[in-house]
Amino acid sequence: MTAEKSGTTGRRSGAETRADGTGAKNPPDDAAGAGPGSGSPDERASGADSSGEDDTAGTVTSAGKAKRTRKARRTGAAKAAGAASTADKTSTADKAGAGTDKAEAGTEAGTEAEARDRADAAKKDGTGDDEPADPWSAFGPAPEPVLGRPRRAVRAVGRFLVHEWTLAVVAALALAAAMTWPTLRYPRHTLPQDYWDPSLQAWQMAWSGHILRTNPAQLWHSNTFYPENWSFAFSDTLLGYAPAGLIGVGPEHAVLRYNIMFVLAHALAAFGAYALARQLGAGRIGGAVAGASFAYAPWLLAQAGHLHIISNGGIPLALAMLARGHGWSLRYGYRPRRRHAGWAFAGWLVAAWQLSLGFGIGLPFAYMLAGVVLVSVVLWFVRRRKVKRPFGRRLFLADVLGGLVFAAVGAALAVPYFKVAELHPNAERTIGDIGLYSPPASGFFTAPAESRVWGGLHEGARAVLPWHPEMTLLPGFVLYALAAGGLFFSVWRVRHRIFLLAGVLVTMALAMGTRFFGGRFTYVPLFDYLPGWSGLRTPGRMMLWTTLLLGLLAAGAVTAFCMRVRELAAERVPPWPGPWLRLATLLPLALVLVEGLNATPQPVVPRQPAALRTVDGPMLVLPSSQNLDQPVMLWSTDRFQPMVNGGSGFTPRSQARIREATVSFPDYASVDYLRQIGVKNVVVLRDELEGTPWEGMLDRPVDALGVAREQVGDAVVFRL
Repeated sequence: MTAEKSGTTGRRSGAETRADGTGAKNPPDDAAGAGPGSGSPDERASGADSSGEDDTAGTVTSAGKAKRTRKARRTGAAKAAGAASTADKTSTADKAGAGTDKAEAGTEAGTEAEARDRADAAKKDGTGDDEPADPWSAFGPAPEPVLGRPRRAVRAVGRFLVHEWTLAVVAALALAAAMTWPTLRYPRHTLPQDYWDPSLQAWQMAWSGHILRTNPAQLWHSNTFYPENWSFAFSDTLLGYAPAGLIGVGPEHAVLRYNIMFVLAHALAAFGAYALARQLGAGRIGGAVAGASFAYAPWLLAQAGHLHIISNGGIPLALAMLARGHGWSLRYGYRPRRRHAGWAFAGWLVAAWQLSLGFGIGLPFAYMLAGVVLVSVVLWFVRRRKVKRPFGRRLFLADVLGGLVFAAVGAALAVPYFKVAELHPNAERTIGDIGLYSPPASGFFTAPAESRVWGGLHEGARAVLPWHPEMTLLPGFVLYALAAGGLFFSVWRVRHRIFLLAGVLVTMALAMGTRFFGGRFTYVPLFDYLPGWSGLRTPGRMMLWTTLLLGLLAAGAVTAFCMRVRELAAERVPPWPGPWLRLATLLPLALVLVEGLNATPQPVVPRQPAALRTVDGPMLVLPSSQNLDQPVMLWSTDRFQPMVNGGSGFTPRSQARIREATVSFPDYASVDYLRQIGVKNVVVLRDELEGTPWEGMLDRPVDALGVAREQVGDAVVFRL
């Protein structure tokens, strides 16, 4: 009976364990012996694996075993806590009179089995890790750390520096410096290709900056071609570069400014074409091919002396911005959610800036934009019932305002040119002039002499061209091959490839001028009916559009090729392209750049005569001719004295009369004529007289003419 009661007592003691079977409901000293976290589920589940240290007490209960944890076995502190708890529980069991009979042993065995089952379950669901869970995680996740203003600024700058467009700008600048080298080797003393037209354009930037700083109302009445007015409109003005002209004074600064803008123009062309290709849906490498082929096409090397032709990057950049603003992509079509009125308005502003650089390439661009607007209006009218508000109010206003700004800039720039055409009928071109500069079909496969790769090999082909500087129109054999591949293998849809091919053929026909069936169906109608088109004398410059369209076809092919490489790479283990695959994707870009390598000469600019820094105007510098006068214009950038000299696309009749009248200078007739038109000083460049009509003029007497003669450096000054 006593034994039975004792057994019952043992069983009752076992029954009074916690509800989860791991120990007594309220053990008297657990709180003191276990410490914080000892009652966590992980510890209770792991208590079944405790060792047999407490068997020496003879009456160890299952509650003591359940309180053991894995962490208690690994750390001495947890072991001490477990031992203290076990000792307390043993003394409590002795006071309660718990026996050591077989029934209690059976209960202990069953409890250990249950504890082991719970420990296994904890391992499976991840709660049995070695490290205990954060007890505060049940109340919510930890808050994000609040960054201070300096760290936010650093993070924003870091994101900006690694952004695609930042890297594209940096790459375009670095590539431009390398591909135009050695332009920046001696930027204050040399000019690319020759020092005739570049001297004129260096003067143009200097004049626009000078007059905007001193007297903007006299912008179109420059210091050259005295006594003519509107002389700044005798050729393309590069007016968009006027902000650069505000910096620096004198010929050296003008030459430095020209060389910097020459390099930046190449960078903008590459970046603009890259942006356009990316907006239309090409990949990064495909966009890079489009940008490189547009900026460094071999035919453009012949235009190295014409900054107004090299400065074409605003065309693709404006088109990219307009397409971005209207949510349109060649690859993905019209996506209304991607519309952005700000980008559209910015595109119109860039287009207006491009037009301000000159009508030589700006006029065809303006007519192209007008055609795009016309087609868009027709499409909207046809689909107005299917597509509700295809533009949106803000985008519509951006287009209207931007279009008005573009039109206003074009009209303001056109006024002086129409005035020049009215005052100087000989400035207007004829169909005969167009025929002199119209290239044959062989010109599309002939490179200029400035091409490092093809220049020497195509010397014979250039010899048969009547005017090879404007007739060597090779855009690159690699570009031809990539564009041809893009007709069959591309990310563009088939109909888009057909449209691009049609654009290539049409622009090639226009570039041939009167050589394509006499131009009766291509160039001549534009010459006869489009205002301003008769002022363009070199149809070969339409090759600019051919190159851009070929670059887009090539970008589609290269993008498809890169996508295929990624697919092949995904099949590899590990899924990453090997070095040969990575190099293969860059091969088209490398080949395009190789064809664009230049052998452009960098002649030293003649030094400014000391007389031009001191002699006042109006003045005449002799000898005078189209080429000789262009460096004289550059030399005048110290003081911008009024001078008869000047070079442009045509010779005003007044200038031609002055040159004829001064062949016998100094004599009574020539001196009297110069005095009548207001010329005060004549500067004669002694070293330039040989072989000109003015040779020997310094041997003529001036005693009876009332003219003072003075030697100033290497020049002789006649003061009238």
